[in-house]
Amino acid sequence: MIGSQPGGDAAVTNMFGHHRGGPTVLRIVLGSQLRRLREQRQITCEEAGEAIRASHSKISRMELGRVRFRRRDVADLLTLYGVTGPEERQAMLALADQANEPGWWHSYSDILPSWFEVYIGLEEAASRIRAYEVQFVPGLLQTEDYARAVTLLGHPDAPGHEVERRVGLRMRRQSLLEAEEPPHLWAVVDEAVLRRPLGGAQVMRKQLRHLLEMTESPNVTLQVVPFELGGHAAAGGPFSILRFAERDLPDVVYLEQLTSALYLDKREDVDHYLAVMERLCIDAEPATAIRDTLNRILKET
Repeated sequence: MIGSQPGGDAAVTNMFGHHRGGPTVLRIVLGSQLRRLREQRQITCEEAGEAIRASHSKISRMELGRVRFRRRDVADLLTLYGVTGPEERQAMLALADQANEPGWWHSYSDILPSWFEVYIGLEEAASRIRAYEVQFVPGLLQTEDYARAVTLLGHPDAPGHEVERRVGLRMRRQSLLEAEEPPHLWAVVDEAVLRRPLGGAQVMRKQLRHLLEMTESPNVTLQVVPFELGGHAAAGGPFSILRFAERDLPDVVYLEQLTSALYLDKREDVDHYLAVMERLCIDAEPATAIRDTLNRILKET
């Protein structure tokens, strides 16, 4: 731990050198370190809040990485937590500055709700993304025309330029699958996802062919839950689980709603969703069958 355990200086250096995922991940890493420092000193959130002229709830949000960091607040907290070494303090303050820099998605702030901005940052940092979908092809695997059809479902009255901005954002997100160190995307979809002709038959055929191409990638795994299975473990709806290579980042379960989202990172919650995902993967057709399944559905459409 910084300033209190062997290897503290190295921990600060590693954090400062961390770029993947942009400011969202840096805020989470910095918040996690601040929480550990506070807990080591047995300081309450209320006491920490008083030190920066704020409420205990702001301390909680800072430690979760859900807010921007004021340099003065970080400096005051480091003093309170007994971090006095100039090199350690400067590294932490520099990290706070870096965490406040806008990510590439900032240019889409006119159409991007704050609750989804967090997800994009986490998605950028993930080493593994596991997703279950019941209605739509996962966003990272959608074609432009299919993404446009999905967008129009959710925003039927949006002007054309806004629709194109939303589609452009989704296409920009997909570039991470072609990054130098891409995440492994493992998606399980209900068979209805592949058979519902969203956008029309031509759009859907193009989408299915795109899935065939994407499944050739070593970092993409796709499975289908067939109709004949009946009920299954994920009766509650779609969800995603994001895993990170960085030890300071816990697994996160993402549950999207119509106008908000839930982010679950408590171990018991994550373990529950991991168990459900494992059962889905066992019940679904094996990944080796996906090309036969896609080709069969293509012939039937």
